[in-house]
Amino acid sequence: MDRTAARDFFRDITPLAPMAMGGNLPYRRLCRQYGAVRTCSEMVLAHKLVKGGERPLIRHHPDETDFGVQLAGKRPEVMAEAALIAVESGARFIDLNFGCPIDVVVRRGSGAALLKRPAKLAEVVAAVRAAVAVPLSVKLRLGYAEKKLNVVDLARRVEDAGADAAAIHGRTRNQRYSRSARWDLIDETQRAVGMPILGNGDLLTVWDLQKRREETCVRSFLVARGALKKPWIFEEFATGQPIYPDVPARWAIMRRYFELACEHFGDDEKGLGRVQRFFLWHLKFWHRYHPWTKAEHTAQWPDSLMQSRNPSRTGDGDAALLASSDEADHELIWRRVLDTDYPTD
Repeated sequence: MDRTAARDFFRDITPLAPMAMGGNLPYRRLCRQYGAVRTCSEMVLAHKLVKGGERPLIRHHPDETDFGVQLAGKRPEVMAEAALIAVESGARFIDLNFGCPIDVVVRRGSGAALLKRPAKLAEVVAAVRAAVAVPLSVKLRLGYAEKKLNVVDLARRVEDAGADAAAIHGRTRNQRYSRSARWDLIDETQRAVGMPILGNGDLLTVWDLQKRREETCVRSFLVARGALKKPWIFEEFATGQPIYPDVPARWAIMRRYFELACEHFGDDEKGLGRVQRFFLWHLKFWHRYHPWTKAEHTAQWPDSLMQSRNPSRTGDGDAALLASSDEADHELIWRRVLDTDYPTD
């Protein structure tokens, strides 16, 4: 694929972001049903992949026609070999994760640790570029810490090293997911390079996306935590209209995820154990859904509703149950989905 076509692969898209745990295969399929055409694996540790591990993470369903694999590592030759393995397994694109803030990853010199080593980071990109011909993107943050916001320099370096696009999370490594994302720096980076920049951070409502399109020159966007709270966000972004599923519809969405997870993990005792683990993990995000309005968005802006606490919960019955953060309630929801004991209309 030539450079122009590879860059075009990342233009004017709003895909599902690669996410550890949350980007499991069944959840990717659920999001695809709502319009997430492009999907990516969870983060794959390159050194483990080349030694024969991590293989389940690079599997994808035939429905995932635009599937990529995200790799993390610090050794150029290992990352290159891992990228080859991923492409041979069917990946249509490769994403290199230089944004992961997790302590165990950073301590080993991978993920966001490389934000402090621009030359090394570019060396990794160049090695992977030389190894594979598929479109290549990289995941960056604004910098490692607020005292050195070097994302513009990093983006220029990875573009020169052969990357076709860069996804930028609008926070530093030290900020993790706190504070609102800085889209002014994402915008500045897009103006400084020729490759597409995929903006990432605090995209939760259709009005978030509209404002970012109005106020920046960014035209591609990665959807992460917003998709964990409401997988139908992709349909919202495609139509520009908010969707407010009622309680029966939300039960049906959870049941659909359960079915997709059983198809992937199995519905025997061992498989159901894995399904339950993932289901309960997703409930930690699903219960945070709130039907935000445009007026609430306007009142909060320029800060995102992603950073807001949901209004006080009122009412009872299933609506209150689905909004509960209590683990005992999550276990109850799991059992009711398992037994199809929920309202359908």
